[in-house]
Amino acid sequence: MITEEEFKRVSVYMKDNYGIDMSQKKVIINGRLENYLRKSGYSNLNAYMDALKRDRSGQLDKMLVNLLTTNHTYFMREFEHFEYFRKVVLPWLKTKEAAKKDLRIWCGAASTGEEPYMIAMVLSEFFGIERDKWDMRILATDVSTRVLQQAVAGVYSAEQLRNLPKQWVKNFFKPVAGGTQYLVKDELKQQVLFRKFNLMNPLPFRKKMHTVFLRNVMIYFDEPTKNALLQRVYECLEPGGYLFIGTTETLDRNSTPFQIIQPSIFRKKEG
Repeated sequence: MITEEEFKRVSVYMKDNYGIDMSQKKVIINGRLENYLRKSGYSNLNAYMDALKRDRSGQLDKMLVNLLTTNHTYFMREFEHFEYFRKVVLPWLKTKEAAKKDLRIWCGAASTGEEPYMIAMVLSEFFGIERDKWDMRILATDVSTRVLQQAVAGVYSAEQLRNLPKQWVKNFFKPVAGGTQYLVKDELKQQVLFRKFNLMNPLPFRKKMHTVFLRNVMIYFDEPTKNALLQRVYECLEPGGYLFIGTTETLDRNSTPFQIIQPSIFRKKEG
């Protein structure tokens, strides 16, 4: 069992380095680290944190993040966002970017890939035969290398695809392992660029984004951390750009420059 002092050390580390508030998550920290520490030969959590501090390779930091971040996602999650994206955002963007044909979309909590691949499927279906004329690669980032490896592999069970429209499964996946699993087809994979990124770092975009999906990640941040991140996101958006957050998440109307379109959908002022 980890001590109170060890718990505080880890929760402060996660907050300072990743913005993740684990101050009420002692049971989770203990449950996820206890077995790993024992198997890896560390006498206690302090010994691990001491080793992490000395570790120039970054591997121990990476392991800690992989163990402590929760990545629960699935295809069609909060589908109303994708409907709004298809019916409202994409027609606006198609007109706005008709000359350049350059769409810039960021999925900031990519997890195991379901969300960015969903965005890519909606884009492909919307643009149809015109899609090859557009540059619409999605930047998909996450802090966990473990989930990013799964996302890049793009292999999902038949059960995971059960809620997707049958036509989408047929168009965008190919069956493997005797039909018990499905692999994302190359043409869809090529639309998504997966990268490791810590949301606490300065946003590294050379050009401003048209749409940002930042869903179900800010629940792990306290209000000052969340507000600072939202300000950075606002600054990285094109005028008129959209932000989607999780349907259970809230945004303080008094501290945000975003226009509220509907709960969980926000927009930067145009012009």
